[in-house]
Amino acid sequence: VQLQASGGGLVQAGGSLRLSCAASGRTFSSYRMGWFRQAPGKEREFVAAIRWSGGDTYTAASVQGRFTISRDNAKNTVYLQMNSLKPEDTAVYYCAAGRNWPRVDYWGQGTLVTVSS
Repeated sequence: VQLQASGGGLVQAGGSLRLSCAASGRTFSSYRMGWFRQAPGKEREFVAAIRWSGGDTYTAASVQGRFTISRDNAKNTVYLQMNSLKPEDTAVYYCAAGRNWPRVDYWGQGTLVTVSS
């Protein structure tokens, strides 16, 4: 199983980025896919998740209204659209998959998002 995250980078406050997570190696139809982030010196925290089958979404209060999670079944890819970025969004973002969310069965490598003020 592989979760390949991409799309991180450096952006100014107020800007946007879109993260992608390409999943492979098994069928994820019974899984939730999501994103966590970890800022320097802080615990890893939940950001957003989506049910692969059905598309129900869950978003942390800290990013509601700014971040949107979506999926493309044909591409086996989950996206995190991040708008109105703030310096406090700076973190390494990790893609994750879990059958019994919030327990994570698979982690992707992180992608760094840096928001400058």
